[in-house]
Amino acid sequence: MGRFGLPGRITVAGLGISGISAARALAGLGATVTVVDNGDGDAHRAKAAELAELGIEVRLGHLPDGARAGEALPEGTELVVTSPGWQPESPLFRAAAEAGVDVVGDVEIAWRLRGAGVELRAARRVAAADAGEDAEAERAPAGPAEWLAITGTNGKTTTTQMLASILKAAGLKTAAVGNIGTPIIDVVLGEEEYDVLAVELSSYQLHWAPSLRAHSAAVLNLAPDHLDWHGTMEAYAADKGRIYEGNTVACVYNVADPATEKLVENADVEEGCRAIGFTLGAPGPSMLGVVDGILVDRAFVENRQKNAQELAEVEDVNPPAPHNIANALAAAALARAFGVAPRAVRDGLRDFRPDAHRVAYVDEVAGVTYIDDSKATNTHAAEASLAAFEPVVWIAGGLAKGATFDELVRNSRKQLRAVVLIGADRALIAEALARHAPEVPVVDLDRTDTGAMLAAVREAARLAEPGDTVLLAPACASMDMFANYNKRGDAFADAVRELAAEGA
Repeated sequence: MGRFGLPGRITVAGLGISGISAARALAGLGATVTVVDNGDGDAHRAKAAELAELGIEVRLGHLPDGARAGEALPEGTELVVTSPGWQPESPLFRAAAEAGVDVVGDVEIAWRLRGAGVELRAARRVAAADAGEDAEAERAPAGPAEWLAITGTNGKTTTTQMLASILKAAGLKTAAVGNIGTPIIDVVLGEEEYDVLAVELSSYQLHWAPSLRAHSAAVLNLAPDHLDWHGTMEAYAADKGRIYEGNTVACVYNVADPATEKLVENADVEEGCRAIGFTLGAPGPSMLGVVDGILVDRAFVENRQKNAQELAEVEDVNPPAPHNIANALAAAALARAFGVAPRAVRDGLRDFRPDAHRVAYVDEVAGVTYIDDSKATNTHAAEASLAAFEPVVWIAGGLAKGATFDELVRNSRKQLRAVVLIGADRALIAEALARHAPEVPVVDLDRTDTGAMLAAVREAARLAEPGDTVLLAPACASMDMFANYNKRGDAFADAVRELAAEGA
């Protein structure tokens, strides 16, 4: 066992953002690191060359014996650290199991190395003091930052960013990390000291993080997603539920989604940890909710049987769509569990600005509003988006990822003026529309090239009437046509702007 309890030889699976982050960090702590990836393109080779300069071996594509690099366990491996997307049944992991080698994710490594981060920062201060650069080197080092963790099928990123905004408004040193794009291991081992971290976690990351124990955590919602990876809805839900294991203060659940409360009931938490619900209705004791346009807290107040604390107004939430108000309540619950004052909740929500492609207003053309929710990559997200507008000309389609669309169409048919379908799996949506909303006009664009978006927007404009909303909420992944959902949303916005220019 090496420095900070790390094994001497570690294999990192995957050459993506989290894989590179883990490889750099582990090598920097003295481990002998090998990265394996089945890819062998120019981008892979460029990344491999950068890691090689740090003494990290990278195996790409096919090995001399014909095996694929990402399927063969390097000799002497004592631990495998996987990138989130690698499926549990991958040959590499089967080989690791046969050799008695554990497989964990980058989040698990970050959790284990929290104490190492404290030591490293203390050592840097001492070195800076010796060089005459830090007059405060003698102060006691801060302990590891607490983790406030968030997962769910939809709303994770927005809620994590809302939470970080609230924590900042409270004067706390914080960062939004994890699945949100900033590798958590970089923050844990970095130079900055934090009071608390807002941590977004995917079901993939939770699957590979067995020892994670958050201060408080929230599961926002549960709906079928990534079933091609998890295999069953039960397995998917179980991985989401791991976020509650060992919580010390609060397990936050969605009152409108009983499956999330069930996960709390099944979790093994610390003595005294509380179940805290959030609801768009009037809250009961130990809940946060909405009363007369006010977000209120009946969980973290004295005499919660009778009292409630005003936190913010619905109009302080941007945008104030129902699903986003639910996100704000979940963020507020986690912040309140950490002791944040009500005013900071209000100020943080007012300061928050959502990322692009999340229920984002694009333009109004000929009395029709165009909304970009390209981030709605599954049926649950699309349903929430559709519920916020009426009537809607809906642009949908892409890669279904094993999803079905009957429930989405049944629940949303009243919102629909018309539908324009694009993408590889559009037929699945068309079939659901034929079954459950046969009266709704459907345009099926038989193309998957990126130019299809302009055609889709033109068709939607033809079908829309003044006062309608044209909504891009695809309910599908984007990779059949676009590099990612951002590019898909950009294509939609560009098409809307071209439409607006033509009418000018």
